[in-house]
Amino acid sequence: MAESEQHRTGPDGRRGRPLLRVAVIGAGMAGILAAIKLQDRGIECDVFEKGDSVGGTWRENTYPGLACDVSAHWYTYTFARNPEWDSLMAEGKDIRAYFERVARDFGVLERTRFNSEVTQLRYREGAWDLKCADGHEGRYDFVIAATGVLHHVNVPRFEGIETFEGAVFHSARWDHGVALDGKRIGVIGTGSTAAQLASALVPRAERFDLFQRTAQWVLPRDNVPYSEEEKARFREDPEALEQLIAELRAKTLEGYATAVIDADSPELAAIARICHENLETVKDPELRRKLTPDYRVGCKRLVISSTFYDAIQQPNAELVTSPIQRIEPEGVRTADGVLHDLDVLVLATGFLVDRFIRPTRVIGRDGIDLDEVWADGPLAYLSMSVADFPNFFLLNGPNSPVGNFSLVEVAQHQIEYIMQLVEGICRGDYSEVSATPGAMRRFEAERCEAARKTIWVTGCDSWYLDKNGVPASWTFSYDRFVDETAAPRMEDFEVR
Repeated sequence: MAESEQHRTGPDGRRGRPLLRVAVIGAGMAGILAAIKLQDRGIECDVFEKGDSVGGTWRENTYPGLACDVSAHWYTYTFARNPEWDSLMAEGKDIRAYFERVARDFGVLERTRFNSEVTQLRYREGAWDLKCADGHEGRYDFVIAATGVLHHVNVPRFEGIETFEGAVFHSARWDHGVALDGKRIGVIGTGSTAAQLASALVPRAERFDLFQRTAQWVLPRDNVPYSEEEKARFREDPEALEQLIAELRAKTLEGYATAVIDADSPELAAIARICHENLETVKDPELRRKLTPDYRVGCKRLVISSTFYDAIQQPNAELVTSPIQRIEPEGVRTADGVLHDLDVLVLATGFLVDRFIRPTRVIGRDGIDLDEVWADGPLAYLSMSVADFPNFFLLNGPNSPVGNFSLVEVAQHQIEYIMQLVEGICRGDYSEVSATPGAMRRFEAERCEAARKTIWVTGCDSWYLDKNGVPASWTFSYDRFVDETAAPRMEDFEVR
């Protein structure tokens, strides 16, 4: 019997639909996870990756000083812990190596089409037609979009940037052929990336200029190294490692995750005190004034660093707060008339975080276009399912929990939820499943109502906010996220 004609039999003896074929789009952290979980259930899947290797944002970003501000041991899959991390927070190259190793060890590489960008998905007669830029086409029963958000670079328009005679590039498109030692380096931006760049490049540069539009709150956190004895204990005693992870997780969730959803919480007040005390370590009053945000702690994503303030206080570093007027051949001209001579200019200007699966064109039931559904902003039921797009799910999709905690854990909760819906198809309970329009509207209304209590709406311009000023994030407690993703409420889904 041909594979396409094989059928599953459910536990109650009912004959199910033919064996599923699933397309996973993206081979970053979430795509690797999805492929492994599908394989665990014996479900055929193909992974489509637009790049030439796995790793997602950890492949795209290779800038000096790159690190994760989430505890490394917590930022791993529960089924593939890594006792070998060198310190509390890992460097980017080590995180990329971890995901590459997991993908290799669990057979994901063999299932992945690299350099194969998905350009169109169209739902037709109960399945998804998939097209790629390289000409490949396929037909799949189910699609899981694991495309992430930190890969579409945001490059603001600066007058005259094309005239700059030095090297200029975005932080996520780092040119490793450009010499840095002894050079005059400018960085535009003051988020987490810019703070990491400052710490790494100030010691190497002749001159370092950091162009700040908005000051950031900085939460200090020492990157404590793990001894060889500790690593050996984690290798020999997995329970000891799990205990450490539980402690790291609880400390973050009971502090930060609770704080940001309640602007009046004592947890937020405690974090604010630490940030204010950290700012006091800046000795020069004028520099400290420039580094002081005009919004509350937590309104923007916190910068986690114990080295940034020290770096920006070095004699060869300057914090530039006068707005950029234009870029000239020799450097950056600011509104105060000063020309900042530069050899290298880095745009640490972030990403377009509302793209998700786009620019892939996604056409659902009855020809409905995802771009039209998302015309006022991306939304999905529980961040995973969009009404009228059957058998199509997102990992770390619109309004997922984001912040200073593990997106790996978030994705694991989501994939287990999705797998329960996939298994319903395997059992023959239904052949199509997607959130009802009513469930999607109800979730969005509740999310927007909950947003009114969060710190994100207390008065700042943040990438957390959509164009209507509503946080594009999970606005409930993290406990509610865990509870909601434990099992689908089938009354919230349309099944056929």
